[in-house]
Amino acid sequence: MRMSHRLQAILVAAIWGVNFVVIEIGLRDVPPLVLTALRFVVVAVPLVFLVPRPTARARYVVAYGLVLGVLKFGMLFSAMALGMGAGLASLVLQAQALASVVLAALLLRERPARRQIAGVLVGSAGIGVLAVSGGGHTTAIGFAFTLFAAASWAVANVVVRASGETRPISLLVWSSLVPPLPLFGLAAVIDGPQVVLDSLLGLSWRALAAVGYVAYVSTLVGFGLWNHLIGRYSVARVAPFSLLVPVFGLTASWLFLHERMTGGEVLAALIVLVGLALVVGGSRPSAEPADQARPASTKIRTRSEKLLPRRALKQQQR
Repeated sequence: MRMSHRLQAILVAAIWGVNFVVIEIGLRDVPPLVLTALRFVVVAVPLVFLVPRPTARARYVVAYGLVLGVLKFGMLFSAMALGMGAGLASLVLQAQALASVVLAALLLRERPARRQIAGVLVGSAGIGVLAVSGGGHTTAIGFAFTLFAAASWAVANVVVRASGETRPISLLVWSSLVPPLPLFGLAAVIDGPQVVLDSLLGLSWRALAAVGYVAYVSTLVGFGLWNHLIGRYSVARVAPFSLLVPVFGLTASWLFLHERMTGGEVLAALIVLVGLALVVGGSRPSAEPADQARPASTKIRTRSEKLLPRRALKQQQR
């Protein structure tokens, strides 16, 4: 994996880590499912009129929208509204890294290296230590909802890889047309139509700023880069970088929400970094096809070598 792509993956982790703080601030003014729906409305409109359609089949676009928008983010925002702290949510959600590798192996037949598996296990152990250390920042239902969101994210990663999409931004924008209607419907059933209407008519500047960040920065920039990396490399190589998200999430929660990190949380964050180092160190240098990875001069030479037997045969016939 190229250094520039590793830096992009780290940037995405930082964006998503801060995102948890922004979500918690937005939830102070807007119900969770309404905030989730607004996120995807802002992503889809007006970009759907400016961005070309995805190259993937419609079923992958719809599946990605449902799994990522309704299941992952709907459950995550609900979990945080039910008492899941921003810092702890940022780390529990990264259980998707292990689930992504397992699903990719079962469904896509991707075979991660032993060192990659060890790195994911070490990183997951660090997340487990963080969960134990941060027990005062969550509720049982919030923890369960976040685990469900993590599993949904893993499925979304597999959908992206299986779709073969070559326009990651197009996939994000067009799939964002899917979640708003079911999310608004669920919000009307759970919170009541009047609550949904009042929250939409009384949006504060704080809520609008939160929607702008989660829609444009976290979704378009974050998932745009993320899907590009998954499309270029295997799920097993990219997904473990999300283990950095809780490091950034806990730090941002400490800085902006005054959630104090304990010694156990600091130790667990270091374990996560060790796991990531194992995963990255065990990666192969490139996931490109062998023919594409060769320099142009090598390709030309290889083609000329294939022509040599034909030329020699013609000379013998002469």
